[in-house]
Amino acid sequence: MDLTAYNREAWNRQVAKGDRWTIPVGPEVIAAARRGEWSVVLTPCKPVPREWFGSLAGKDVLGLASAGGQQCPVFAAAGARVTVFDNSPAQLARDAEVAEREGLNIRRMEGDMSDLSAFADESFDLIFHPCSNCFSPEIRPVWHEAFRVLRPGGVLLAGFSNPIVFLFDPELDKQGGPRLKYRMPYSDVASLTDEERRRYTDEGEPLCVAHSLEDQIGGQLDAGFLLTGFYEDKHTEGDRLSEYLSGFCATRALKPASR
Repeated sequence: MDLTAYNREAWNRQVAKGDRWTIPVGPEVIAAARRGEWSVVLTPCKPVPREWFGSLAGKDVLGLASAGGQQCPVFAAAGARVTVFDNSPAQLARDAEVAEREGLNIRRMEGDMSDLSAFADESFDLIFHPCSNCFSPEIRPVWHEAFRVLRPGGVLLAGFSNPIVFLFDPELDKQGGPRLKYRMPYSDVASLTDEERRRYTDEGEPLCVAHSLEDQIGGQLDAGFLLTGFYEDKHTEGDRLSEYLSGFCATRALKPASR
């Protein structure tokens, strides 16, 4: 299976279904951002600390796999020069919708998050990469490409899933609580039976890969980044696993001024 191609169409369908991450922000959010009053998330619930951004005015910001009409319009309203790069045309159309409605300048480009060859070296001051790399078969190329297109002193803000959340069986969960079933390395493509995979494919839902923490955190370090911030987050209300653990992580990584 071509996971990138499958997930492109799956996220197009999620837009049609009104998934939480595909609903554009309203005019009041953009008006507040223009006044300097804004917050965004890398993970399901916790706002990213504002000090992780610094001033956005005049900065070149890349929303990496971050379309949906939510974070990137806020950055543009706060004064940044914004490019949003995403695999889903329907998700990108959400950003176009907000940009047209609010008179914002947002450059929109379609592509695979692990291939940023459309951008020259040192093109951006900030990369905002919310929880989305579970939809990519490989994650280390994402970190290396992010490092390449950031300017020295630039910052990568990333959200990602703790891989343990993928190892519990959702059917067993319905029978009385979270129970481990699967092993690492895990992916919905290789680790599930055809019948199990149909839980997602019959509904047209995206398929995921559980990238290890070694690839998520160690991969950023190996790409050359210095980690300068970290926090954990839980899922939205109603997720039983969140009663036991925080399933999401956020990192702030700096590209040093010199290596």
